[in-house]
Amino acid sequence: MDPIETNRLVLRNFRSADAPGLYAYLKEPGASCFLSMKLDDMDAAEAEVENRSRSDDCIAVCLKDSGELIGDLFAVPEGDTFAVGWNFNGDFSGCGFASEAARALFAYLFSVKGARRLYAYVEDHNRASRRLCERLGMRQEGLFLEYVSFIKDDNGEPIFENTMQYAILRKEWRQSDDRLQDHPPCNKPA
Repeated sequence: MDPIETNRLVLRNFRSADAPGLYAYLKEPGASCFLSMKLDDMDAAEAEVENRSRSDDCIAVCLKDSGELIGDLFAVPEGDTFAVGWNFNGDFSGCGFASEAARALFAYLFSVKGARRLYAYVEDHNRASRRLCERLGMRQEGLFLEYVSFIKDDNGEPIFENTMQYAILRKEWRQSDDRLQDHPPCNKPA
């Protein structure tokens, strides 16, 4: 994909230099849905970055000023619909980077890729992702009770989580796009 620039970020394909940044947030995934992507060491991170670099579905999110990888997005095409999602390094939370990156991705998918509909799955206890979906103008379409299991209890039995589905149509995006506000500047040290 061609890089997408925002005020503070660059969205682009993964590169080999992204391995340390990816390892920083996948050595201890913050959301249970990413536990299967846990990286044990830098060799695993290098292999994962190599794998991701071959797909336009996996998008690296980097700080524009330094080029540092701070998270990633995905957009998996299903005809005129895309499954979307995000995973960010917790050290950069509270700065609006996820909102900024996701807004840019949504605009790209709707205007360049001709998407009609975008949807995301979010575990019901993941409040940060639920708020992000709502800030992006997505609406909750459903709640799937005991939908998926990412971990097991002490007896080896799966612990099932409730999953919410959020979605937005291109016509809804166009209506909400002017109401989406930029996040204030981040005061955290980079």
